[in-house]
Amino acid sequence: MQPLIKILISALLIFAVSEIAQRNSVVGALVASLPIVSIVAMIWLWRDTHDAARLARFSAGVFWLVIPSLVLFAFLPVLLLRCNFTFPVALAIACSATVLTYLAMLAALKTFGVQI
Repeated sequence: MQPLIKILISALLIFAVSEIAQRNSVVGALVASLPIVSIVAMIWLWRDTHDAARLARFSAGVFWLVIPSLVLFAFLPVLLLRCNFTFPVALAIACSATVLTYLAMLAALKTFGVQI
């Protein structure tokens, strides 16, 4: 039953952001930018493990990996509005750039001895 509850709550969050964004893109963006998913994931992780060290590693990992995730949000509007790519192509390019940025961040963190 617990996995079903997790799926339902997670799906409701995505649904809510989508519905809000249809009505007001600024409010939708605000809600989407809140770390709701991370908070819910931390709650599930704590409830399932009660492992403070694992939760701390998860939180630190989210911190470091939020930075490269911003590439998607920077590239997508440029590709759509300035380069006039179709949405699927723009999304694919932005996602690819984001993955490359994640890999670069992970390599940089490893170089500096940061473990996540």
